[in-house]
Amino acid sequence: MSQTATNQTPSQIPVTILTGYLGSGKTTLINHILSVQHGHRIAVIENEFGEEGIDNELLVQDRDEQIIEMNNGCICCTVRGDLVRILNELSAKKADGRITFDRVIIETTGLADPAPVAQTFFVDDDIRQNFILDAIVTTVDAKHAPDQLDQHHEAQEQVGFADRILLTKSDLVSEQQLQDLRARLTKINPKAGILQAKHGETDIDHILDIQGFNLNAILEIEPDFLDEDAHAHSHDDHIASFVFSEQRALDPDRLEEVLAVIVEKFGTQLLRYKGVLNVDGMPHRIIVQGVHMLVGSAAGSAWRKDETRQSKFVFIGRDLPKDVILAGLQSCIVE
Repeated sequence: MSQTATNQTPSQIPVTILTGYLGSGKTTLINHILSVQHGHRIAVIENEFGEEGIDNELLVQDRDEQIIEMNNGCICCTVRGDLVRILNELSAKKADGRITFDRVIIETTGLADPAPVAQTFFVDDDIRQNFILDAIVTTVDAKHAPDQLDQHHEAQEQVGFADRILLTKSDLVSEQQLQDLRARLTKINPKAGILQAKHGETDIDHILDIQGFNLNAILEIEPDFLDEDAHAHSHDDHIASFVFSEQRALDPDRLEEVLAVIVEKFGTQLLRYKGVLNVDGMPHRIIVQGVHMLVGSAAGSAWRKDETRQSKFVFIGRDLPKDVILAGLQSCIVE
């Protein structure tokens, strides 16, 4: 299986992908990051500069490379060229001291599928050596999200990919509407923490060091998130999620075969999948996660003698055959 993520090395720069549907507050958040003093040195790569909020912050502009250094330690780049090229240029300029930063935030367009951006950090050797993907953060417009989720599959996919969701414009809806939206977002993606951004702004620390793509990070998955009684409304969302949960050990050889088949057959439909597995004969957890057809595994922390070993595996995807996938994983159980 292809490796998707490993432990971060001291030389790797953590990267956050910021996505969200049109008008959900990404640009407001980026302008906030570029204009306030937050103590971080961040390179922000965006599709185009915001129309306001940064002009008076400009210190140095390199028109050829489209890189602007801000007086708060941030660096802003436009994505008019190839992302790999821009990241490699940033890395080279950091190495020879021309610019200084210790994090990267990439803003995608409002209609973008985050997967190709995420996959960049797994398939390019130079990028993989110098950067590590920390998390995908998705902004959601609380006022317009219900209609957007109903009408646009991109909005559902952006929620499905998220490691963290930032609710914007929540002051424009009632508490009940907010609760209904939270329930719907949780049903689509149970693993993403949901926070509210006030006036499109949030504490920058809320979107950093999430370790959503760190295979060795501790993963908690709630198996009962699909309790229908907890949801006031039912929606025919194409993006949905489910959890495989099992206390009995899984056979390692059979598990590898089943996961290979799942990825081969349904990889294009799988957005994110992530699991902590109890594998027979292993004294430690096995951590597995993937994006589409890129999947990797690593050894997690050791099982304690006084704890119950349990596998939890969450799948988030488009029109996934839940019964088929669960049956395949159940065939891995060691009786």
